Amino acid sequence: MEKRDIASLLEKVRRENPIVHNITNVVVTNFTANGLLALGASPVMAYAREEVAEMARMAGSLVLNIGTLRPEVIESMLVAGKAANEQGVPVIMDPVGAGATSYRTETARMLMEELEISIIRGNAAEIANVAGENWNIRGVDAGEASGDVLELAVSAAEKMGTIVALTGKDDIVTDGQTTFSIHNGHPILTKVTGTGCLLTSVIGAFTAVEKDLLKAATGAIAIYGIAAEVAAEKSALNGPGSFQVEFLNQLYHLDAEEIYNKGRFRKDYY
Repeated sequence: MEKRDIASLLEKVRRENPIVHNITNVVVTNFTANGLLALGASPVMAYAREEVAEMARMAGSLVLNIGTLRPEVIESMLVAGKAANEQGVPVIMDPVGAGATSYRTETARMLMEELEISIIRGNAAEIANVAGENWNIRGVDAGEASGDVLELAVSAAEKMGTIVALTGKDDIVTDGQTTFSIHNGHPILTKVTGTGCLLTSVIGAFTAVEKDLLKAATGAIAIYGIAAEVAAEKSALNGPGSFQVEFLNQLYHLDAEEIYNKGRFRKDYY
């Protein structure tokens, strides 16, 4: 995969304006919708059990985010996920805080078992806990990972039978056989709530236009990281509030030249 492939994927998202159906958490709904709009996708936030199946069938992808769990939301996720599976719509899962409580961990594992999840995106602690590996987590935000995250990602992908997008200081995308690492991004992303959740939805936008899901996830994460780097440069004298606004601007303005100049990713061998 080359930088021109990623640039072409971004152009395709903007041209096709895919519908991304999000069943996400209440903390990040507005930021997620605005981020997808800035990127060029079309966000839908539909939660009611009565309509989620219909919405999932017409979408280009379905994103399930367990950030603020309630029984009725879990039920809607199952209904929407099964409808998406029947229609061949990619399902992307964000197991926010898996490992922090047994409720979150069990819900994430249940969704993995009941649904065909195309990609799971999380930090090391979340991925490890969903996959049944031993990894500590504090609250819904994991700190620095300790351990071999490449080994963890590959093992989790093999164990769960899905593509794993493990994000952190460096990012890894793997199906257990083919692995890419991405080295874009900026630490200030951790100072704005919802940036990980938006990333999952951005992956959803790319899977809606690209059948090679490994390529889609890698491209989405690289573009997201590049936009963050440019935004951090432009808002360096201010802080997280200015960065958040500038980040939305860069998702909107990012072009092929920035991708060629700043893209840092490679195929890894494990």
